[in-house]
Amino acid sequence: VYGRRWLVLLLFSLLGFAQGLVWNTWGPIQNSARLAFGFSGWDIALLVFWGPIGFAPCFFFMWLMDKKGLRVTVLLTSSLMVLGAGLRCVPVSDLEIRKKLIHGGQLLNGLAGPTVMNAAPFLSTTWFSPDERATATAIASLLNYLGSAAAFLVGPLVVPPPNSTAQPSNTQHIKDRIEAVLYAEFGMVSLIFSAALAYFPSRPPFPPSVAAASQRLSYRRSFCRLLSNFRFLMIALAYAIPLGVFSGWSGVLDLILTPIHVSQVDAGWIGFWSIVGGCVVGIAMARFADFIRGMLKFILLLLLSGATLASTWFALTCLTTVTHLPLTTATLYTSCILLGIFLNSSVPIFFELFVETVYPVPEGISCGVVTFLSNVFMGVLLFFLTFYHTEFSWFNWCLPGSCLLSLLLILCFRESYDRLYLDVVVSV
Repeated sequence: VYGRRWLVLLLFSLLGFAQGLVWNTWGPIQNSARLAFGFSGWDIALLVFWGPIGFAPCFFFMWLMDKKGLRVTVLLTSSLMVLGAGLRCVPVSDLEIRKKLIHGGQLLNGLAGPTVMNAAPFLSTTWFSPDERATATAIASLLNYLGSAAAFLVGPLVVPPPNSTAQPSNTQHIKDRIEAVLYAEFGMVSLIFSAALAYFPSRPPFPPSVAAASQRLSYRRSFCRLLSNFRFLMIALAYAIPLGVFSGWSGVLDLILTPIHVSQVDAGWIGFWSIVGGCVVGIAMARFADFIRGMLKFILLLLLSGATLASTWFALTCLTTVTHLPLTTATLYTSCILLGIFLNSSVPIFFELFVETVYPVPEGISCGVVTFLSNVFMGVLLFFLTFYHTEFSWFNWCLPGSCLLSLLLILCFRESYDRLYLDVVVSV
């Protein structure tokens, strides 16, 4: 292995962080954005919806990564992010044109999603040894979620909530603060793109493991292998359904908590700590999986059991008129944070299990298929939200239902470690 692998991991992780931050810009400040730019509830849902829509060309990015390597894919992705962040900053006085530019910028940022969410296992296999792969996958994949968490913190702290009078001076002040956030995000994305352009190699001079040097299936044969593998389809649904539902739910968390009189700032802190906790626990779980191999299914069973209980607690708490459970800031914080910890920390464990199950299918293709499915479920959920955005109890109950279904699928799943066998047994 080469010391420069940590620099490559850092650049890719920062790219994922920036993409998550830009994607989640509007949800945490939706009340302020409505006043400043005239957004409707449908606009707010659509701004989040551009994320899963951006996964439409997911298979093109998987092909590009498989054929051209990481450098070309990362540079194309980061250039789309720069263009999207720049469109949101164009100073147009006409609000209708400005709204269209903002929507276009969110779509271009969504097109970067397939790379930042799929390429983590490919990067870890290409640059890291077998006893560091899960940790590298966790860092590269979870920094995207940490960017979404930062939006929960930055947005409400920088952008003030609208007051009851809605005076023109207050509206202009809110608009100026939102534009300051947009300019700052554009500067950060441009800096990361410049760094990747200066140095981001596709692969090291020599591979770090037998699996990294081995021949993989072609793009076409990989899809045939995945679609005919029942075990892969089972675990793909176990990942895609709860993570898709949770991503859509967290993207409009402020919209969900507003009817139960939770402030924009409190909703931001709840979203922030739920994702940060998931990132910390996810990296710790991945490090544990690197030390004690062959425990991926057991770890997922623990995490999904916790997610089912936490999501049920949250859904019951919101039904105060029926359950009479105490609806306090403490209970909302605890249930949401636990839910975020359990679900977000499962992402890198799922990714490693996908790769082990279908090896020698390339990592980018196997993870690309499951993240595409996850965004399909997220998109369907947000599509219904654009029509049923006045009452959210149905949305809250989607969470425990999806977690329970995933838990049952994992219980029935028979795990195997084909890539690990190659590295440990064949190399010896």
